[in-house]
Amino acid sequence: MGKAGAVRDCLLKAGIRPSYPRIRVLDYLVTMKTHPTAEEVFSHLVKEMPTLSRTTVYNTLNLLVGAGLARTLTIEGHEVRYDGTASCHGHFKCRDCGKIYDFAVDMGCVDPPDLVRFLIDEREVYFRGICPDCVEKRLCEGDYVTKCVKKKERNKEKQ
Repeated sequence: MGKAGAVRDCLLKAGIRPSYPRIRVLDYLVTMKTHPTAEEVFSHLVKEMPTLSRTTVYNTLNLLVGAGLARTLTIEGHEVRYDGTASCHGHFKCRDCGKIYDFAVDMGCVDPPDLVRFLIDEREVYFRGICPDCVEKRLCEGDYVTKCVKKKERNKEKQ
């Protein structure tokens, strides 16, 4: 069975009728790992499906989120992105390039004693900062980060 067959089976298992647009939207989320916005999903898929509508994309994304096959990310207050990775993980957003990275995190370790009597529905871990590629760019440009990175490296050498 090919990738499309696996995506189809995943939709069926979740009780979702596997129409071609639904298969393609879920496949895009799982394959691309770029945490796209609905508009980015639409812009990519409309090239291969000229009759695809934005409404279909939005409805499909909402359906996938409701079935637990995708997650929404709102790292910045105004920007909703979608994640096709169902496993437990955190996100890091680079302030320079805007890229979002997944990273493993043990959510079981995040158990604040102040929330003992609370019913927690979701646990999200977000970090913001500068990714290694952008740090390297800044270093090459002689940016202020250079001093910070060199200081950290000297501190590590002393340990």
